[in-house]
Order: sequence, then structure tokens, then C-alpha cells
Amino acid sequence: MHRYATVEEYVSAQPQPLCDIGHALLPVLSGALTGAEASLWHGHPTWRVGRRPVCALKAYTRHVSFELWGGDAVEDPSGRLKPVDGGGRSVVKLRTLEDVDPELFAGWLRGATSPPQQ
Repeated sequence: MHRYATVEEYVSAQPQPLCDIGHALLPVLSGALTGAEASLWHGHPTWRVGRRPVCALKAYTRHVSFELWGGDAVEDPSGRLKPVDGGGRSVVKLRTLEDVDPELFAGWLRGATSPPQQ
């Protein structure tokens, strides 16, 4: 597996259209996750608030997976987030640039980082 030095290097190294998908997501993620740190974790771009991972991108052969920790607790009117394990992580597969909906993704991220309602 190739090791990348930065999130930008990882995204830029992907083939089309995966590279475009990643570049469309970067400003959405950084804008919605104020104060989050983006870094490579287990070889993939991951955004954390403090020590807690919030989301990650993973490029595969034909799609980019957007992973959201706490996705099971996020309101998802689109029905696009799919649970992947019993730990609350959810995923959506992005195959084209049109699959990136900035408002929807920002809403998911706000929901995942908001304190629970009492």
C-alpha cells in the first residue's frame, strides 16, 4: 500500500472521478467541522474533534466511501447513510461528483458532532 504524507496528497493521487469527489468533499468537511483536525489514520484521511474520529474517506477502485462515526444517531432524510457495524459507524458510497451533496453532508456532520439532547 502506498503511504501518503498528507490528506491532500491522498486525494490528489486517486484516479478520476475519485479525485474530483475527494476535492469536492474537502471544503465541505473543513467548513462543517470547525476545529477538527484532518490527518491520515490507518492510511486514510480522517477528521477528528479532539481524540474522537468523526469521519473518514477511503478510495476504492470505483467509489469513495464516506464514513461517519455516530451516523446511527444522525438524522438522514435521504436514507443514504448505511450502517456498517454495531459501533454506530455509517457509510455512503460516492461514485460520481453528483453524489456529493454539500448541504446533506454538512447536516450529517453537524448531527455527528452535536452534543446529545437531554
